[in-house]
Amino acid sequence: MANLTGAERARYVQGMFTRIASRYDLMNRLMTAGQDVRWRREVIHRADLPPAARLLDLGTGTGDLALEARRQHPDCRPVAADFTLEMMRIGQERTRNAVVHPDWLGADALRLPFPDGCFEAAVSGFLFRNVIDIPQALSEQRRLLKPGGRIVILDTTRPPDNLFTPFIRFHLRVIIPALGRLVTGEADAYTYLPDSTQAFLTAEQLAERMRAARFREVGFRRRMLGTIAIHWGVK
Repeated sequence: MANLTGAERARYVQGMFTRIASRYDLMNRLMTAGQDVRWRREVIHRADLPPAARLLDLGTGTGDLALEARRQHPDCRPVAADFTLEMMRIGQERTRNAVVHPDWLGADALRLPFPDGCFEAAVSGFLFRNVIDIPQALSEQRRLLKPGGRIVILDTTRPPDNLFTPFIRFHLRVIIPALGRLVTGEADAYTYLPDSTQAFLTAEQLAERMRAARFREVGFRRRMLGTIAIHWGVK
């Protein structure tokens, strides 16, 4: 499925996440042995939010990054945005009884419905691997950031070859699809994960795209044997 392009790929991704929405969080915990919770903490830490910051969690899914921002910064004002409405519906159910919850909004990462310079930070978890136009998505997030605002991106990435490469490939191509079939009944969605990761930019290439989009102070750190990367930059 990773060879789909344009609107066809966008429709596939949207439909896929709609189908797995109810078990998405559970699968993330299982696939990463709970490490995704730690990565999200790091994303918010690297966003370096000022008091009462407005933060955009784009591709929010069930709202994990927006909720983590509230945990770390109780005065933060997060907006949780996604184009898969079923994912956000589940997130809204989780926060129904919360005293304070994110503002939820249906939005396309390529055409964001916000004025220029209205956020202190834009964060995303496992978004960029799925967008059909990375330069446009980066440009849109830069547009809505205030001067000095920060972008932080969490996503899968192709790991550099090392002694663990055969085990990583086995985990991605055999274990994860089998686990996906067992937990969600959707092995196809978890075959898409290794396929799209392999087709995605390397960590170095994504950093270059961020610099080309005029972000400064760009950097990244790899996690989980190089299969995950956290990137950051400043407007």
